[in-house]
Amino acid sequence: MTTRRFIVEPRGLASTGLILAVPLLSVLLAVIVGAIFLALTGNSPGEVYVKMLDVSFGSSRGISETLISATPLILTGVAAAVAFKMLVWNIGAEGQFLMGAIFAAGMGIWLGDGSPAAVALPLVIIAGAIGGAFWASISAVPKVYLGTNEIITTLMLNFIALNFMNYLIFGSSSPWRDPLVPQFPSGRPIPDSGRIPEFFNRLDYGFIVACLLAILAWFLISKTRWGFEVRVVGDSANTARYAGIGVPQKILGVFLMSGAFAGLAGSLYVAGPVGALDPRSLDLGLGFTGIIVAALARLNPVAVIPVAILMGALNNAGPALQSIQVPAATVTMLQGAILIFAVAGEFFIRNRVRRPEKRLEALEEVSAA
Repeated sequence: MTTRRFIVEPRGLASTGLILAVPLLSVLLAVIVGAIFLALTGNSPGEVYVKMLDVSFGSSRGISETLISATPLILTGVAAAVAFKMLVWNIGAEGQFLMGAIFAAGMGIWLGDGSPAAVALPLVIIAGAIGGAFWASISAVPKVYLGTNEIITTLMLNFIALNFMNYLIFGSSSPWRDPLVPQFPSGRPIPDSGRIPEFFNRLDYGFIVACLLAILAWFLISKTRWGFEVRVVGDSANTARYAGIGVPQKILGVFLMSGAFAGLAGSLYVAGPVGALDPRSLDLGLGFTGIIVAALARLNPVAVIPVAILMGALNNAGPALQSIQVPAATVTMLQGAILIFAVAGEFFIRNRVRRPEKRLEALEEVSAA
């Protein structure tokens, strides 16, 4: 009996068309899967998708809310893209985002109302970056010098950061907690001098800052010597060592840079639409969604921007689905499907699957006999 098998072989350099088609097909297939799921649960896929588009892009308010949701996703997506490009598996953007929010809110509260905006706002934003980098360093240093698994440590630190934030607001009388609302614990608002100005409905300049930082990350990775060395380490650490590149220093630098970007997402969110360390508004899984954004953008910091807007639109549409009796968790399902198809597409970008030639099959049969 003839047995036909498939051969998986490296593709080499993939065409530009294939590279562009994979993310688009990932979204399209996720939409199809979502439509099937909605139909099986008794909902109209067309009605649901029209509702999502209308909520996210059907009005100026909807567009601004979508971009507000996209702002932290741009930076958590860049955080994941920068780290993953060097094969540093930083799964801790969620915790680094929360710690950046804690540091930023703390800086704003400490400065108080007396500080001018030209001083307070930059300090609040920088404090968030420091908080994210600090939280990343707890995993980065053991990774570089002790060889620990950064996936485990960064994942565990996410939950520590979440519980620490909840403790500051719900379990203590810390400076982060608003003393004027004792019955319903909430975060103390940071002063107006530490808030980012708005320019379009509720949309503030944090969105523009996030886009500029994504472009800066792309430039550092793609156009500088430092970025070239980072890419060499990601391709082959042994080759990098042979070329005289300090591998531990590069890994540590990229890890801290990744944490700083995630922390900046937290500071921009606190200094922007939230205005306080509010666990109800910050515990949204934005760090985890950033991993999906990075995967769909194929680790390109500039491509992260449109993908983050797409994910922001999905997040923005989630609550509105409940008005037509559709669970908001449908958005999570769509995001998960997009990630699955993006990862599968990445496999086909890197590899080619084909049947063996008939002559090779015949030779294999003879050898087996």
